[in-house]
Amino acid sequence: MQDFTGSFRLAGRLITAADPALVEIVLLSIQVTLSALVVSALIGLPLGATLAISRFPGRHGLVILCNALMGLPPVVVGLLVYMMLSNAGPLGVLQLLYTPTAMVIAQTVLITPILIALTRQVIADLNHEYAETFHSLGVPAHTAIAALLWDGRFSLLTVLLAGFGRAIAEVGAVMIVGGNINHVTRVMTTAIALETSKGELALALALGLILLAIALGVNALTSMINAPDGKRSHVRSA
Repeated sequence: MQDFTGSFRLAGRLITAADPALVEIVLLSIQVTLSALVVSALIGLPLGATLAISRFPGRHGLVILCNALMGLPPVVVGLLVYMMLSNAGPLGVLQLLYTPTAMVIAQTVLITPILIALTRQVIADLNHEYAETFHSLGVPAHTAIAALLWDGRFSLLTVLLAGFGRAIAEVGAVMIVGGNINHVTRVMTTAIALETSKGELALALALGLILLAIALGVNALTSMINAPDGKRSHVRSA
């Protein structure tokens, strides 16, 4: 018990003193996750909106596929990205394996289906309100998508926060493609796993507390956006 107490005290000192190693790991984690979120948003929001308002052969199958990929095992994502980026893979010439870019790719693959599926739900709900108006005015599909994305921006911010929370807590995929290399690809989750296996609990606890604070912050922002009156959120419970 004394060892645990000492570890918590040391963890607190690492946080309050802004330990350089701690700060480096946290900043890299946030950088990788935000980069993946931006790429996923550029892909997922338009595709989700397109699936919401368009009607074409195979659409239902794509919706089912995106919903299924929301539960894609992270280690499988890591393995697939590893195979693509390894020297024997089709993208091996880029030499991206064991770099932050590889981790961004893995997180992007992991959260893009989540953003597509949740965006489709948000935009489909909005489209029920505006479909007749768009049809009567002859609004082109791309203009309708842009208008719906803007009108649902508060709900879509909740979607992005969900993607951020999912990505920053990821360990399996980023461990496989990043290699957990010190000062290069070591992020919060992989550092926690490593330090715990070594019995060095202070740094692991410090990182865990910061990760928990980020998770609580994301949930708090989500609650603030989804105001009690429900006027700014179009996300429906399943």
